[in-house]
Amino acid sequence: MTLEPPISRVATDRPETAKPILDVLSLRKYFPIRNAWGRRKGWLKAVDDVSFRVAKGEILGVVGESGCGKSTLGKTIMGIHQPSDGDTIFEGRSTANYDPGQARKLRRHLQYAYQDPGASLDPRWKIRRSLHEPMIIHQPELDRDQRAERVSEMMRAVNLPETHLDLYPHEISGGQQRRVGLARVLTLNPSLIILDEPTSGLDLSVQATILTLFMDLKRKFDLTYLFISHDLSIVRMICDRVAVMYLGKVVEIGDTEIIFSNPKHPYTRSLLSAVPTVGGRRVTDDFQLEGEPPNPGNMPSGCRFRTRCTMAQADCAKAEPPLRADWPGQSAACFLAE
Repeated sequence: MTLEPPISRVATDRPETAKPILDVLSLRKYFPIRNAWGRRKGWLKAVDDVSFRVAKGEILGVVGESGCGKSTLGKTIMGIHQPSDGDTIFEGRSTANYDPGQARKLRRHLQYAYQDPGASLDPRWKIRRSLHEPMIIHQPELDRDQRAERVSEMMRAVNLPETHLDLYPHEISGGQQRRVGLARVLTLNPSLIILDEPTSGLDLSVQATILTLFMDLKRKFDLTYLFISHDLSIVRMICDRVAVMYLGKVVEIGDTEIIFSNPKHPYTRSLLSAVPTVGGRRVTDDFQLEGEPPNPGNMPSGCRFRTRCTMAQADCAKAEPPLRADWPGQSAACFLAE
């Protein structure tokens, strides 16, 4: 598979000038590590001081190896995990001290599409009931007929026949389950959707259909996406910007085409060099990963990537590099980046 330039993105203003819909400010999510007696002996820093901005109408991709904290980041922004520190500003309001009632109102506008579509569909319920449930909870002012009309509209939007409403989740394919999950999210008319590995486990033809659907829905409903994925080809195709995560940190962020054509961080270069190609040239083929990631509960001093980096020098062990915005449309956390 060869990485191709984006073909279907909708141009957005730069996040510095466009109206932000989401600001993530020094967000942290730590999980306690306990010994056999249940006593805490340390912290697993799944998300560690992450900051970025998402402009209204853009698609920000979040990429990295398995275990780097991508999904935890999305769930912490959503409120599924309570943050250990930091703040999230959504549509101009801080979510740090929301009470349960305020959090419920937030989730009407900020939705999360799970990697496993079955995670949001009760196997004991027919699809009709699963699509009605969010509106019963978040929009009790709607009567049954109004809810039914909204459900029908969403089924048409995701190109599924209404006959599927009388089926159980196990009676439809994985791709159709993804569409139902997306329809369920859209019933509340959200402004931002966090998509967690939305094409994983699907055949290539089904992936293409789902991606086309995402772009169509984005234009139709004026959506903003936070797109979590390990598939760099898809990220390059549809995302306006991309954030690269390594062990809980964003190590590089910027415009998609800039990152893919001129990556600054050695970890980004290693990710791009690992993308398979067929008869084409790799984005970069001069940098390879060494070894395995360190124990996330026992991070190395200084740069957390230095134990796998062939460029590492003595100074890399002394301090953690900050995310430097030294290049137009691009920031990287590396002392040696030029």
